[in-house]
Amino acid sequence: MVALSDHTVQTENRLTTQSLDIGDNTLVMRSLDWDRDRFDIEFGLQNGTTYNSYLIQGDQVALVDTSHAKFQDLYFKLLNKVIDPAQINYLVISHTEPDHSGLVKDLLALAPNLVVVGAKIAISFLEELINAPFKSQIVKNGDQIDLGKGHVLEFLNAPNLHWPDTIFTYDHHTKILYTCDAFGAHFCKDDIFDEDLEALSPDYRFYYECLMGPNSRSVLSAMKRMDQLPGIDTIATGHGPLLRHHVEELTERYRSWSQAKATAEQNVAVFYLSDYGYSDRISQAIARGISKTGVAVEMMDLKAADVQEVQELINDVAAFVITTAPAAGPHATTTQAALSTILAAAKDKQFFGVFESYGGNDQPIDPLLSRFKESGLREAFTSIRVKDTPSEALYQACEESGVDLGQKLTLKENIKKIKAIDGDLEKALGRLSSGLYILTAVKGGLTGAMLASWVTQASLEPLGFTVAVAKDRAIESLMQVGDVFVLNVLETDNYASLMNHFLKRFPPGADRFAGIKTRQAENGSPILADALAYMECKVVSRMECSDHWLVYSEVTVGKVSKPDSLTAVHHRQVGTYY
Repeated sequence: MVALSDHTVQTENRLTTQSLDIGDNTLVMRSLDWDRDRFDIEFGLQNGTTYNSYLIQGDQVALVDTSHAKFQDLYFKLLNKVIDPAQINYLVISHTEPDHSGLVKDLLALAPNLVVVGAKIAISFLEELINAPFKSQIVKNGDQIDLGKGHVLEFLNAPNLHWPDTIFTYDHHTKILYTCDAFGAHFCKDDIFDEDLEALSPDYRFYYECLMGPNSRSVLSAMKRMDQLPGIDTIATGHGPLLRHHVEELTERYRSWSQAKATAEQNVAVFYLSDYGYSDRISQAIARGISKTGVAVEMMDLKAADVQEVQELINDVAAFVITTAPAAGPHATTTQAALSTILAAAKDKQFFGVFESYGGNDQPIDPLLSRFKESGLREAFTSIRVKDTPSEALYQACEESGVDLGQKLTLKENIKKIKAIDGDLEKALGRLSSGLYILTAVKGGLTGAMLASWVTQASLEPLGFTVAVAKDRAIESLMQVGDVFVLNVLETDNYASLMNHFLKRFPPGADRFAGIKTRQAENGSPILADALAYMECKVVSRMECSDHWLVYSEVTVGKVSKPDSLTAVHHRQVGTYY
């Protein structure tokens, strides 16, 4: 095998490839997508992303994953410099999401004798995708393939991270664990490894929250299997830098985050259909909204689930969300069986939600709603009806629908916690007065706004302040590191109408600025015409504080419209709610 240390090929539209030896006869081939700003469930990216593929050579050769179809020419140009594709014996499919398996069909054309290795469901997915015969080997947890020269590959089941067919691959010789999406980050840099932990951390956490957080129980199950391995020197991820310098630190973050989510008192099941329309993306957006409220989520692909699994899950959850099925075909049969099971197992007054997938053949949503309501179930949010290719605004509405469901489930418990706090402590904390502000933000096709009072200046050089944002606020997704927004300061004698407008509960996807006079700031965010002052801001860092994020931002531009007026002040009676 030819080693191409730091070999890079540049193209006009900022797609590059890069390769480097990462172990004995082991090579990473990275496809760097520098300018990608949206991904998967349509969450924004600040630093692009990468698609990582790996080549392992013993007496036989294994390739772990391929790349995104957009890298077809660049990827195979790099691969051919390393090895003749016909010499590859095994292609390990960590999971079949197109950004990792998008070039499988092209590779099989060059190496028709290679054996595709994957979980049973992954091989089934590929058979439908490729629609041509190919050699395959189904592997289960603990199965091994000996490549020779010490390279013994052991496979670990890791379903739902974040697709149902995911497997991890461990090389006993190099002690490298190949994890595809898990432990990754959408973080496109020339640095192949995780040397700069501070720079990586915000993207690493945001990636976890978007893709892994809704599957926290599956994360913990996979990590239990990882704990049985003899040692892990490197985690070879599917996106972003490989973990080598901070393996223990970054894996333990996953464990602690997942334990906090998995031990939640309430649990919701989200049923979707992989490879059908936009079902997987929509379900992930809803699940992320639910998990932001502190409610645990269990995702289940109806394409891979059996009736017994569905029944056990429904018996265990406080609510469920389900996709509509196609009107005909195997998906329809599977989903109808699941629906019958759910209706039989569901408890009276259990919350539910329904969403369409825009798969081209969705069954009508209203008969399904009627069946659930006639069974005594309660609709948690207005059904999500998809009439066109999902937009950023639709994914935002999906996330907000998930938040609505989570808040309904936690309402009684939150009230109980408020009442349990000592009265004197409540009153003392409530004496911390603060100003009144409106945060406004735009990011891509998304907009957000929030009434805020927990705002305080935090630095003089550079000028900066902190604002506490509850984890379940819709605008939280628009206030990641690198995002921009406007802080509007309300005037003491002219704040009631703005405060009342932004205090009200908006339905998912609603326009927060309907009926409000605004103008556009230099950073694109809305400035409220009736604000006393405004500041344009950029998020620099975030600190987790239980049920809030403390967001530190630098101020870049600011102006006072009425120099002689004062800031509106908020005086609370107790410290247990706003």
